[in-house]
Amino acid sequence: MNVTALAEEIIQGRRLTREDDLNAFLTCDLEELCRGADRIRAALVGDRVDLCSIINGRSGRCPEDCKYCAQSAHNHTACEIYDFLPEETILEACKVNEREGVDRFSIVTAGRALTGEEFEKAIHAYETMHSECDIGLCASMGFLTAEQLHRLHQAGVTSYHHNIETSRRNFPNICTTHTYEQKLETLKLVKAEGMCACSGGIIGMGETWEDRLDMAVSLAELGVDSIPINALMPIPGTPLEHQPRLTEEEILRTIAFFRYLNPEANIRLAAGRALLTHDGERAFRSGASASITGNMLTTAACATIRSDRAMLKELGRQVAPAREV
Repeated sequence: MNVTALAEEIIQGRRLTREDDLNAFLTCDLEELCRGADRIRAALVGDRVDLCSIINGRSGRCPEDCKYCAQSAHNHTACEIYDFLPEETILEACKVNEREGVDRFSIVTAGRALTGEEFEKAIHAYETMHSECDIGLCASMGFLTAEQLHRLHQAGVTSYHHNIETSRRNFPNICTTHTYEQKLETLKLVKAEGMCACSGGIIGMGETWEDRLDMAVSLAELGVDSIPINALMPIPGTPLEHQPRLTEEEILRTIAFFRYLNPEANIRLAAGRALLTHDGERAFRSGASASITGNMLTTAACATIRSDRAMLKELGRQVAPAREV
């Protein structure tokens, strides 16, 4: 496979499928692959970098047994445990992120799904943010119904995040309390509601390179708009605590072929950026076009947003201006 020529074909409209020889991505020259991925990014997504930030709206006691997760009740970690945050805390965090120039703000909650009184609190919080802030709104609240997604949409939420995590083959090795098919069905509901579908996964959980390719193809088949790529940071107390960390080259190769397979999606840097040099500068030259930034209402989070914006501007990328609210 000539990845340079392939990049030009993709820019001209070619789209890869499962029938193509994708294994060539695993052996081709990394620098050439990354250059091609960056050309695809520049041509089909452009220089605008989408920055999003999250707040952990409910933490701990999750009944699902995901092997990577600090918040699973099946694992023995030191994660914080609390119920749904007060609306005032969420609104303040949203306004700080808006002021710092973040494009989108999301409430993320632990658990299989947000339901009952806590879901109603989330709806009210989103309605308040939608009326008082000028920032995109996202949600990540597990397996919601079509009706719940519609209510979120009406409240001002335009994007919903729901990772497929890994390949169909590898999924049972990572989680047994829900299925890969349930993940796909939720994403189909998101697309049917007309919301931006944000879904990616975690690499470095012991999967094969073929699993990573399969995940990239599955996301392309779903027509996912935003793809967060997390590199596992092993957490003590989880079954994956002794998993070896990925090298930067492994992460860059993954990002690059995700761009070839999802040429018009936002490929988003997520967890594991500490494994990348210079805050992920090489990743943004290898097909990445978006990032999660900051993470909480703290001075450190604001500093992260500012350093990300500065680094991206040095790369010649465009970000939303910081603004007063």
